[in-house]
Amino acid sequence: MAAVELRGFGWRHAGRKAWAVRGVDLRVESGERVLLLGPSGAGKSTLLAALAGLLPDDSGEQEGTVEIDGLDPRKARERVAIVFQDPETQIVMARAGDDVAFGLENRGVPAAEIWPRVDAALERVGFGYGRDRSTSALSGGELQRLALAGALALRPDLLLLDEPTANLDPDGAALVRAALATAVDRDTTVVLVEHRIAEALPLVDRVVVLSPDGVRADGPPATVFAAHGDELAAAGVWVPGRPIAPRRATAAPGGELLVADRLALPPRLAATDLVVREGEALAVLGPNGVGKSTLALMLGGLLRPGSGRVRASRALAGDDADRPPHKWRAAALTRRIGSVFQDPEHQFVTSSVYDELALGPRRIGLADVASTVDGLLDRLRLAHLARANPYTLSGGEARRLSVATALATAPRLLVLDEPTFGQDRRTWRELVDLLAGLRDDGHAVVAVTHDADFVAALADRTVRLCR
Repeated sequence: MAAVELRGFGWRHAGRKAWAVRGVDLRVESGERVLLLGPSGAGKSTLLAALAGLLPDDSGEQEGTVEIDGLDPRKARERVAIVFQDPETQIVMARAGDDVAFGLENRGVPAAEIWPRVDAALERVGFGYGRDRSTSALSGGELQRLALAGALALRPDLLLLDEPTANLDPDGAALVRAALATAVDRDTTVVLVEHRIAEALPLVDRVVVLSPDGVRADGPPATVFAAHGDELAAAGVWVPGRPIAPRRATAAPGGELLVADRLALPPRLAATDLVVREGEALAVLGPNGVGKSTLALMLGGLLRPGSGRVRASRALAGDDADRPPHKWRAAALTRRIGSVFQDPEHQFVTSSVYDELALGPRRIGLADVASTVDGLLDRLRLAHLARANPYTLSGGEARRLSVATALATAPRLLVLDEPTFGQDRRTWRELVDLLAGLRDDGHAVVAVTHDADFVAALADRTVRLCR
């Protein structure tokens, strides 16, 4: 078992003026299960990275101390395992069994012990396939359970979980939570980060609320929410039992902007028909692995269809109405359709938040780039990060930046893949309000999402993809 202690802990990323987190005094006893909460940018992922020994000295400045049973985390790495938000960032092998075995081999586990431990870990998380299953054939939920199996096979004293269900469909998320409930040894210390917490509460016995200035609240969940619920909700924490009012459209949808006819890319997407209209928010739903992200890329003109076609109206395409979006010039596509990828970092190409936002407007020759960028920085609470490197942002901040880059050229159509993941209650509501305002101004919004609350708050219509 492992006890965790932070005394006056703070971390500032290299090149940043502001601290990612500061003044954290926290002790987690061996075997405790702690839910770490806080608004986007409060430093939750930074704290997990510190506990995992993943903050090298040359990547920033630390103050205070972090210890695992009295050891610097970098000297206790063999006692710690971490599962990240995106399982694809930690799946490294082509076969499922090899991926679970990878960490055991790196830690020098005797060869005779490796495969029994691999099989036991796969069984504990309910992985439905054998060792030989190709990792490229797994859905998001299956990948996340495989990543969890890889962590559990290490038999860690401390298990760190950074929003492990954020990118999963409801069924996949339920399977991962069930695996956590049944597969993690009771004497393993667990620190879990989640924004949407109602489903996570049965997994923990303590809640710690983090702010950029230290620990804001600490105690049993019911006690913390009873004493601080209103204050925490106002600060952006997803406190259970506090719904957000929906944003209904102010007018009926207008004409067709984009039509997909039997659009397919085997085996990633089966034949799909879809109509996108002016002044409408359309939510695309379905389980992981059904092809929602593939569909988003094709609607956004970023991927050539395998079969079928995407047809744009003259209102959207202008003189290119006789050509599909994937054949438009880059500048024309940027003006007409804004795309937000599932992984924000896949679309960042500059070294600062400001330059990332300015890139699109500069490419299309927008007259007043500065006012456009400044307005988006303020609207999406990124102004204090204008000079920061996009790759040092928190998950929620990176998502807001990716949305902002899509908005910067004022496109008629927005195609967003999981636009709300990693958002706290406050920034989630602001994103919904922003997208609702665009819809009411006549823009079209297509959102691929697993977020049922987002669908209830914004969607005028839904389309569900099936296997």
